[in-house]
Amino acid sequence: MGAKMVNFGGWDMPVEYAGIVSEHIATRTAAGLFDVSHMGEIEVRGPQALDLVQFVTCNDAGKLADGQAQYSGLMTSAGTFVDDLLVHKISDGHYLLCVNASNQDKDFDYIRSHGRFTAQAENAGERYSQLAVQGPKALGIVQRLTRAPIASLKYYRFLAGEIDGVRALIARTGYTGEDGFELYFAPEHSEKLWNDLLEAGRAEGLVPCGLGARNTLRLEAGMCLYGHELDDTTSVWEANLGWICKLDKGDFLGRDALRAQKQSGISRILAGFEMQERLIARDGCPVLDAHGKEAGRVTSGSPAPFLKKNIGMAYVPVESSAPGNTVRIAIRAHEPVARIVPLPFYKRAR
Repeated sequence: MGAKMVNFGGWDMPVEYAGIVSEHIATRTAAGLFDVSHMGEIEVRGPQALDLVQFVTCNDAGKLADGQAQYSGLMTSAGTFVDDLLVHKISDGHYLLCVNASNQDKDFDYIRSHGRFTAQAENAGERYSQLAVQGPKALGIVQRLTRAPIASLKYYRFLAGEIDGVRALIARTGYTGEDGFELYFAPEHSEKLWNDLLEAGRAEGLVPCGLGARNTLRLEAGMCLYGHELDDTTSVWEANLGWICKLDKGDFLGRDALRAQKQSGISRILAGFEMQERLIARDGCPVLDAHGKEAGRVTSGSPAPFLKKNIGMAYVPVESSAPGNTVRIAIRAHEPVARIVPLPFYKRAR
């Protein structure tokens, strides 16, 4: 389709087709189709599948109903991130974990190393392709190819059904800030389903989208990216993700460290910012304190195509993190002002 291709964690991936901005705007106003088959899938099965999932992640998977998913963190004993992931409860003894592509093998080995429970983990990525249809017109487009009752699916719910004659797990989640669906299915159906989805959505304005638009969309939506906002040096509290950490659920990796850090407090926290000048604060730019010394780093920074602003996320001192405060960011020889703003930058109309 004429996409600009790059190596992404060992995968040959499209950065853009027609262009990042046009793909971004199409997803916000109509729909975008993303091939995210590089994402990893790990299945956990057995009588103590829940116990294993609970022990290695920080959210409370015990509260999930069948057909429900949650965002969570795969934790180190220090309370930092091995990865972030989506936990899908298929049944009491069966969970599907969607993990980041570059971390799949590492995550699998890590989970398996804690296999003291009566449960088996399977590195199942080769059995799945994954396509994502995102945008305000996603429901109508996907519904044309399935009889499954997806209109009644609530956010972060999923079901098993057929789409375009292909058995699939259809999840109403997303990484763009829009309504949309992730489709998990056997890889041999990839081209057929991709082409038929494009045809089904052509009249609605559906376009193929690459990694570039996926990144700008998730940034506008204030969603973290492993290796940028999250890594094994950042804790749940620092990443401003306390809502996914359930200290009262029972023992899990990093629980003691996270409890202690919550009591003692943190010195830095992830915050969103808007540039007050035309310069763009790119990933890695230093955040400066009042004395011009480095006090943090930009984790993600970019123009926001839909909002028409230059935005980003950065770790900043807690005392500087309140919305309305300003910081300076070192961009080459310049030190422009950025204003701290609430996350997410963009929130769709419900």
